[in-house]
Amino acid sequence: IAETDPKTERELTSVVQTLLKQIQDKFQTMSDQIIWRTDDMSSCIDDLEKNIADLMTQAGVEELEGKNKIPAAQEVKVANNLY
Repeated sequence: IAETDPKTERELTSVVQTLLKQIQDKFQTMSDQIIWRTDDMSSCIDDLEKNIADLMTQAGVEELEGKNKIPAAQEVKVANNLY
């Protein structure tokens, strides 16, 4: 088995450690971006749900039996307004 030059080993170790650090930093950055985007999307969805609820209230839509349903009389009115 040939002996390796200690200087070459140190250089190789240094290069590998530098590459691993760069990879770790890149993954951390990507992870932070994913978390930020997920939080941002969650906030947008919350806003959208609130806006939909507000619109439903303004349109007179009520929740019936735990489900979002338009009362029959209201359904006809909404359908007539569409045409």
